[in-house]
This record gives sequence, C-alpha cells and structure tokens, in this order.
Amino acid sequence: MTSLATHSGFSSKVRAIAELFKLRLAFLVVVSAILGYLLGCNEVKWDVLGILCLGGFLLTGGSNGMNQVWEREYDKLMDRTRSRPIPTGRLTVSEAIWASAIAAVLGIAMLWILVNTACGILGLAAFFSYVFIYTPLKRVSSLAVFVGAFPGAVPPLLGYVAADHYGIEAGSLFAMQFMWQFPHFWAIAWVAHEDYMKGGYNLLPLGGRTKRSAFQILIYSLFLIPVSLLLWVFPVNQPIVGNIAAIVAFISGLVMVWYALKLYRSCDVKDARGLMFASFFYLPVVQLAYVLDRIG
Repeated sequence: MTSLATHSGFSSKVRAIAELFKLRLAFLVVVSAILGYLLGCNEVKWDVLGILCLGGFLLTGGSNGMNQVWEREYDKLMDRTRSRPIPTGRLTVSEAIWASAIAAVLGIAMLWILVNTACGILGLAAFFSYVFIYTPLKRVSSLAVFVGAFPGAVPPLLGYVAADHYGIEAGSLFAMQFMWQFPHFWAIAWVAHEDYMKGGYNLLPLGGRTKRSAFQILIYSLFLIPVSLLLWVFPVNQPIVGNIAAIVAFISGLVMVWYALKLYRSCDVKDARGLMFASFFYLPVVQLAYVLDRIG
C-alpha cells in the first residue's frame, strides 16, 4: 500500500511539473526553433537538431515555471490561472523553483556546450529577460509586452544560429516573430481583459479595450506584412526564400490585417478572438512556407 501511495505521489508530482512547464507552449516554441534550424542549415545534423529540441524544451519549461513562481499570488485571483500547480498546492514554491531552475540551467548548458556559444548566450538572455524583466514588469506597465517580445522572438533565431549561420537572415527571422507578437498577444489580452484585471494586469496598449488600442493593433498587423517579406528581399542577389513563400506570407498577413480591421471597427471581443485564432495559425504557416520553399 505504501509503495502504491509513493508511486501515485511521484506520478502526480511529475504531472504537476509537466503542467508547470506548459508542455503545449513549449512544444510550439521548439517547433519554431526547428523551422529556424531547417531554414538555416545546408545539411541536417540530427544530433544538433536533437540537442536543440531538448535544450530548447528544457529552457522554455524552466522559463514558464519561474514565471509562475513570480506570479503565484496573482494566479490565485484569475479564472484562467487559479488551477495551476502552485495555487492549488500540487507543487510547493520550493519544488517549482528547483524544477524550473534545473530545467533552465540544463537547457542553457546543452545549447552553450553541445551546440555553440551563440546559442547558449541567446538562451541565457531569453531566460533572464523573460523571468527577471518581463514578468515583474507586467504588473507595472503595458510596456511589458514590448519587453516580452524580445525573448518571445528568440526561438527561430536560436534555430538559425544553431546551424552556424548569422547575419541579416537571422535578424529577419527574429524581426518577423517579434512583430507578430504584438497583434497576437494583444488579441489574447483583449479577450481575457476582465480576468487579467482581477490579477492586476492591464496589458492592452493605450487604456484597455479602446479604439486607440485597436488602432495600434491594426498598425502592428500592417507592419507584419513587410517584415515577413524580408527573407524574400534579402540578400538581394540570392533571397533565402522564393515567390511561393512570399505569396503565403503576404496572404497570411492580409488575413491578420482583416481581423485587426474588424476589431478596430467593432472593438468587440468576438473579433479579438478571431484575430487571436488567426495569429495562432499565422506563425507556423508562414515559417513552414519559408522552409518548404527553401528546400523545394
């Protein structure tokens, strides 16, 4: 009986840590890094790709966990977060800190030692800025969205650098994901605005659910179109991606703009939700188009 109880207790802790690490989000981050790697490499090195996946997963999980450690008292106040492992007591604060710190350190070390130094530095910078700058800033100012966009844009850049390629192409990948995050996150913040306010967060620009905020979301959605075409434009002599990827990126950008325009006209949660779901599809569709066009 004692053995069964111990096994059950261990299994519940593992499940709680998996929830702490936000496995679904971590998976999406790793997919973005994989696509960045495939875009940058001339020949796939499966050992490097495997290390990139595992290291990126551990780093992302550790970052998500430390974020929840910081916000544990506020997570209790919001419907969307009160069932997380720390507020429900399924993990203690010390257990969450240890699990998150070990995962983050292992992830950064794997990227630094087994891939290359640049990847390690990028991983460390993303972890530090997300956990120690973005997270506490969320309760102070909506500027946190701008700050959080930097670590949020690292995954495809990390993948590209893991292939030992640098330059304007890597910067273009970073710029596209950086710009995408504004309409993406603000759409989420618009939908969940009342719940965020319960925790003391007002992450929408320019005063909340206002016409001015919706206009800013529209502007960033418009800017996403030219930024998504940078890989088609640069380098001039031999663009990284061809016309097919450019067309997919352009059309996908127009879809984002269409939903952002609907939100601007109505300021309705329904249209914010439409933009949110459009943004979920936008990133993998465009990044996959980049990769398929390059290798096709």
